[in-house]
Amino acid sequence: MPRRIAFINEKGGSGKTTLVAHLGYHFAAERGLRTLVIDMDPQGQLGKTLGIDVHAATRSSLDLLLDATLSQGSAAAALDEPCDRLPRLATRIPGLDIIVSNKSLALFPAWRGSDPETDPSGLLAARLASAPELEAYDFVLFDAPPSFGPLTLNVLRASSEVLVPVPLTYLALDGCAELMRTLDTLRRRHPEARLPVSLVVPTFYRRTRMAREILESLERRFPSELSKNVVGFTVKIDEAQSRGLTIFETAPRNKCAHTLAAIGDELLQRGGAPQPEVNRSDATP
Repeated sequence: MPRRIAFINEKGGSGKTTLVAHLGYHFAAERGLRTLVIDMDPQGQLGKTLGIDVHAATRSSLDLLLDATLSQGSAAAALDEPCDRLPRLATRIPGLDIIVSNKSLALFPAWRGSDPETDPSGLLAARLASAPELEAYDFVLFDAPPSFGPLTLNVLRASSEVLVPVPLTYLALDGCAELMRTLDTLRRRHPEARLPVSLVVPTFYRRTRMAREILESLERRFPSELSKNVVGFTVKIDEAQSRGLTIFETAPRNKCAHTLAAIGDELLQRGGAPQPEVNRSDATP
């Protein structure tokens, strides 16, 4: 089975969509790894970032959850086609596929399985576990919603590890602490969900005292998980994404492009296992 990584922060504007898109590109285009990115955020920004017209897509990540719901009851037997195909689309990048999202995903909390005792937070995990197509991938990257709820729980239970982007602001640091408590609660309720934090990635770095203090707080809190690389603030990413492209395609020599590639390689090396403390003296942009 592929590595299934949840990119998650309970506060919006953390850079998780940017990381999913760019690491997906890096794995597929530059490392030859078959990668599937799944947008579980009703805003649907991941598809737009990769140049996909999400409004034209006939199926989306909502179908993953609805197919899982149907398969719990006799309605599945009445379907002409089996519910065993992922609603994926090929991107322009060889080796990178996507399951897009749109606002219809926000309707998910209104749906429940046919069995009233079924936990709806496990639908995504069950759907992916029954999809043989998933075995063709090396990585599955989930873009989680920027708030806690049923969709976030589904992403976490379908994942084998977690990547946490943390903007270097006070409120984001507080949101990171909330996320750690959420993960602890989920591990207690679902012991099979080990959910190791593979990487904590500082984002939107600026040369301010506040940013330095928050970075030091992260170093103390996550001595093993903290990335050796810090994503600085650059307009080049916004310019690329406004065209449905990545910075690797529009400004490959930009420092931020090198940083994002290094984060991808760092994640490859870690493989979900705890790492020793790193020397970050030269890592800050």
